[in-house]
Amino acid sequence: MKTNKRDKLLLAVMAAAVGLALAGCGKSDKVADTPAVTPIDPPKNVIFFLGDGMGMTTMTAARIYAVGEDGELTVDTLPETAFVKTFSNDAQVTDSAPSMAAYMTGVKMNNEVISMSADTIAKDPGVDANGNKLANNCGTSNGTAVPTLLEAAKAKGLSTGVVTTTRVTHATPAATYSHICHRDLENDIAAAAVPGGAGYNAALGSTGLDVLLGGGKQFFIPFKDGGKRADGRDLIAEMKAKNYTYASTQAELAAVDASKTDRLFGLFTSSHMSYDLDRDPSKEPSLAEMTTKAMDVLSKNSKGYFLMVEGGRIDHALHETTAKKALQDMVAFDNAIKAAIAKAKVADPDLKNTLIVVTADHDHTLVLNGYAKRTGKTSATNPGVLGVVKNYVTGTPDKDMDGMPYSIIGFGNGENRPQGPRSMLVGFDETMTSANTYHQEAVIRVGAGSETHGGTDVFLGAIGKGADTFMGTIDNTKVYSLVKAAVGL
Repeated sequence: MKTNKRDKLLLAVMAAAVGLALAGCGKSDKVADTPAVTPIDPPKNVIFFLGDGMGMTTMTAARIYAVGEDGELTVDTLPETAFVKTFSNDAQVTDSAPSMAAYMTGVKMNNEVISMSADTIAKDPGVDANGNKLANNCGTSNGTAVPTLLEAAKAKGLSTGVVTTTRVTHATPAATYSHICHRDLENDIAAAAVPGGAGYNAALGSTGLDVLLGGGKQFFIPFKDGGKRADGRDLIAEMKAKNYTYASTQAELAAVDASKTDRLFGLFTSSHMSYDLDRDPSKEPSLAEMTTKAMDVLSKNSKGYFLMVEGGRIDHALHETTAKKALQDMVAFDNAIKAAIAKAKVADPDLKNTLIVVTADHDHTLVLNGYAKRTGKTSATNPGVLGVVKNYVTGTPDKDMDGMPYSIIGFGNGENRPQGPRSMLVGFDETMTSANTYHQEAVIRVGAGSETHGGTDVFLGAIGKGADTFMGTIDNTKVYSLVKAAVGL
């Protein structure tokens, strides 16, 4: 068969196409022989900040105290927000144990119970003649342990840490790493943190917590050394034997080389750490210093970390009705949030793989009274929100029915309740109300240090990975599932 020029040209084009195809096949075979590069998942990090007792009125007062009415704290700048319901399984007003445990486990439990099932009965161990807590009397059939977010992170291979200004065995930190029927069993809670020891929480794996910082040395040492342990164990020595680097002062913590430290344990006081207003910075580290050091140690894990940070003494000052101490501790808590966000952004600039959540476990009865004129921030020459109510038109102090001025901050209940007309008060002025140790007046008189929690919803703010899932009014148990989903725990 004859072929014309057009057919010859067509055949030539077809041959060239086949050649290119065959060449392509050859290249494809060559690529297939090259090992595929497996992408490395970036670390997933969670920092859970808990302001103990940090109700919304306390937040407002702290803002005015620190930066004035029109200022902003770090917590005010978090892009995603929600309201959280805090009631417990058996009470309208919760204590810290079940409220923090609800965040950590997604389970409603009874007041004073730590990370146990809803049917667990809180059994107060009572005290002996010396005021020491008696032995664990929870019983063998009194509820079951429920897993915590920290334990889930540990199971996934993440590093884990707990930082607090309270005793590390107190209700809030304890809810992350222990399970017990009553929050007062702090000797048992301490034992739960010691890898391999009697009473250790095996759900923390063979290595245990990677970082544990705060107060509470008394529950880690025996009676003979000034501690509370009747069993004679020295848990600090046991932790050191498990290769924990131990710090007991600010200087020792600052000297820790995180690049050479895999486990960090620090106890800076016998009981709770000092209020920030009273803290000696040469002895006790700030919450921000503890937080950033913890992050330095935990961030070496290529899989990521879970860190819980508690500003715990906000709550204690509110129980005392010493508002200035509470507001200063909230500012210290806010400083820790600011420092953590800045440090997290060094490795993860857009926080695409880091979730930071800030919330409270419950409210208190603190209120802001009257139609006070704006005060601006508190300073050495301006009592600010710690002062008395001054009329926003005239600027003169407003008076009550007894003809007396009254403070901007008050409490629904507390120890300072005049027994008679307020006209009997002597020397009531802003010098008194702005003093470090002043106990604001209360409507209902209760025992010293016994101001109660409140039942109002609390604030939650979030930034980073999965933060946009926190919205609306949610139950505290819902926070657990949102955190878990955000980082795949």
